[in-house]
Amino acid sequence: MRFFKIIAVILVLLVGAYAASMYYFVDENKDFKIEKEVDYPLDKVFSQFNNLQHFTRWNNFFTSSQSIDIDYYTPYEGQGSAISYVDPKKDTNGEMFIRYENAPRSLRYQLFEDRNENPTVVDVQFKPVSAQRTKITWHVHTPKLSVLRRVENFWTEDRFAENIDKSMVNLKNVLGNKVEKDNQMASIKYDSLMVENDDSQLLLGINVSASNKKEALYKNIVMNYSKIYNYVTMDLGKRDDEFGFPVLITDADNYKDKEVSYFLGIPLSKKFGVTDNNFNFRTVNASQNYVMYYKGNYEGRIRAVQQLIQKAKKDEMRFGDIRQTFIERPVEGQEVNVKISLSVFK
Repeated sequence: MRFFKIIAVILVLLVGAYAASMYYFVDENKDFKIEKEVDYPLDKVFSQFNNLQHFTRWNNFFTSSQSIDIDYYTPYEGQGSAISYVDPKKDTNGEMFIRYENAPRSLRYQLFEDRNENPTVVDVQFKPVSAQRTKITWHVHTPKLSVLRRVENFWTEDRFAENIDKSMVNLKNVLGNKVEKDNQMASIKYDSLMVENDDSQLLLGINVSASNKKEALYKNIVMNYSKIYNYVTMDLGKRDDEFGFPVLITDADNYKDKEVSYFLGIPLSKKFGVTDNNFNFRTVNASQNYVMYYKGNYEGRIRAVQQLIQKAKKDEMRFGDIRQTFIERPVEGQEVNVKISLSVFK
């Protein structure tokens, strides 16, 4: 009995010493600043922060968990927008609000985690460094912690900084895809033959053989695109701004055949294990291409393909596959908007 009393006294002394050290030497809350720069214009960066549906797609706090469930509340964007989240695997939940907005210069977030009634307040400032570069500054004010929990303040800043580092990688991927798509749309010149150098691409898609009868081929393309899109977005959890335009690859002259074999895929940034055997990866090597942009019914693309082949023959160039990049998603009953590329070489 005497032994247990001694142990109890020692524990009381240790807890008292710990509480005293926390009280006198550790602040009850933390204030710190983190700065980053990204190679994208201010308006595109700001729109990824003031729209919480966009924000949760790249912020590592939300993307790092497969089990998190997020609810969004109107107005969805800007001051007054809010979300709540629950993560059953991590046994955490919380709410996040945009309390203030001075577009496109600053935002104030409040984050309530678990049962803490005091929020973490984050002021984010955006400053254009140049037309294509933006500086982002986070001013973080953490909630007051009880004496026994103040030890958490030792790693709060490091944890927040690590989350921002990972989030910036995700944000750059999202903005990279978005800006690439915007630039491509802005540079389109229809029915003009051009020469372009295309970088290599990694595509996830399917190999298909289909009838080349009128309208049957395009219906088949629409159907298979839906399969790929659903797999990438629903099974793999990718968002629209995480991948590029769909690409169809086929032999240059098989538009004449009764049956057409093609590969249809969606560009992704990296390869990973695919559990569904219907889908596979295909790498498209960097190449020089003769290119035409075409808009109209799908059958009308054949004239553009013929013009590209004639140009290659006239220039005494050898040529490979035809690639059709759908600038707008293929939809049954609608006109197509495609970039048609013929890879050429000496």
